[in-house]
Amino acid sequence: MNGRKCRLIVALDVPTPDGARSFLDRLEGATEYIKIGPRLYAMGGVPFVRELIARGCSVFLDLKLHDIPNTVASAVEPLSELGLWALTLHTSGGYEMMARSVAARDRTGSKTNLLGITVLTSLGGELWSDVHPGCDMKEALSSRAETAERAGLDGIVCSPLDLELLKGKAGRLMRVVPGIRAKKVSTEDQTRVATAKDAAAAGASYIVVGRPILEAPDPVAAAKRIISELEEVSQ
Repeated sequence: MNGRKCRLIVALDVPTPDGARSFLDRLEGATEYIKIGPRLYAMGGVPFVRELIARGCSVFLDLKLHDIPNTVASAVEPLSELGLWALTLHTSGGYEMMARSVAARDRTGSKTNLLGITVLTSLGGELWSDVHPGCDMKEALSSRAETAERAGLDGIVCSPLDLELLKGKAGRLMRVVPGIRAKKVSTEDQTRVATAKDAAAAGASYIVVGRPILEAPDPVAAAKRIISELEEVSQ
């Protein structure tokens, strides 16, 4: 195998902070890495983030910040001070936006990882062409990843199907990979998906898993099964 260790991040995509608390109780610390998105952040805010950190969670705050450089950097600074494990911003915001965000984070002395969203896992085929006419997705992916590295980001977020394309490019950056499913099928609102084992074997540093764990009869068993699969790849 490849000898790399790929870790599991659980996407806490539940409707309410109370639901999140209940689910974390059931998860029983199977993994320390927890992702929360805009809904839970809107409902629980900074106090909820601090609560998760106090519980021992490494919090991945997935806000996908995207605006002019000054606006994003001014948000990154206070968010970095929360003690997050990671925070996302869009690489399509450009080099200046990413570089100034890194500088804002560094001013706080924070160890928060800044991760650049490359292309959403929901975008493929005509959906990509609708908003990027005449632009080749593979070229965009490569360019965005390399720009993220040049700007000083710590990692990128990409589809598992993009890992092969990005081999040998932006090699300093960790690869955080959503779009993980139990089987090789395209489901619901994500079209570019793969299994946990395939993503790990292709070079993922972390995989983000939501529904296969959240909807499992036994979430703890589901999480441990995925962790076991990841360990098999790293051996």
